[in-house]
Amino acid sequence: MIVLDATVLIAYLDDTDPHHAPAAALLRDQAGSPFATSALTLAETLVRPVSRGAADLVIDILVGRLEITTVPIMSVEAPRLAEIRASTGLKMPDCCVLLAAERLSASKLATFDARLAQVAAERGLAVLPAVG
Repeated sequence: MIVLDATVLIAYLDDTDPHHAPAAALLRDQAGSPFATSALTLAETLVRPVSRGAADLVIDILVGRLEITTVPIMSVEAPRLAEIRASTGLKMPDCCVLLAAERLSASKLATFDARLAQVAAERGLAVLPAVG
């Protein structure tokens, strides 16, 4: 299981993003592995498409074509999410990515965020070569 950060999803969807080519390559090269992302990450990814009236198209691409599973954030996980935030100093969206990886016992995390990559690696996750 590979948990995807918003930086990868946003870059994949935007061909003007400087990380578009590496994001597309990563998703293509890892196509045999299941993908997941947190519900908050999906919401982050949808901000621009919603403003353009393209949310349904983007959901179809991410969920339909790429088969990305969305991991909900459960209320009982609030203390664990707070613990991740307090112990890492990461922003809450990044903590949600780590919580999703933890819940799914994911082995890999894909991100272009250097700080998230560092914390993920410290927590034993393989970070795909998406950081750049």
